[in-house]
Amino acid sequence: MIKNILRLADKISKPKTVHAHCDIPCGIYDPHLAQVAAHSVVRMVQLMEKNKEDVHAAARYTQVKEEHAELVKHEIRIIWGDYFKPEHLKKYPDLHAHVDSIMKLASKARQNVDMKAAEALLESVNKFAEIFWETKGIETFRAKAPYPTEKEMVLPKLE
Repeated sequence: MIKNILRLADKISKPKTVHAHCDIPCGIYDPHLAQVAAHSVVRMVQLMEKNKEDVHAAARYTQVKEEHAELVKHEIRIIWGDYFKPEHLKKYPDLHAHVDSIMKLASKARQNVDMKAAEALLESVNKFAEIFWETKGIETFRAKAPYPTEKEMVLPKLE
């Protein structure tokens, strides 16, 4: 019955097509989780290099490193696909190439115990965070992260 009423209403007043920039247009995006995951990748490599003889720890570190590298890819894909719009791409024409680079660096970090790859992933994610916040008109700053990695993190200046 309700279905028939709705069909009739659609015939009387055609519904408008609406477009959302994501599955649920919540407007809540933040590259923070990708940055934390990239720090975790760096940290796992640090621990793997430090504890080379502990096979059981190496297995756990490897699993966490791979999970967090995949989390980086997941979080970056969501922001890239759901948040960034054509006007952002005009201002940042290299954004697609940058995201592609993050994906490849995350894969490389998963495949190897390679500190250079892990650090390059973190730096690339930090650069992505700078671009993201700039599109929102929010200044950023770099600070030493409060993690054992002792690497930098990009943070928004919130006043």
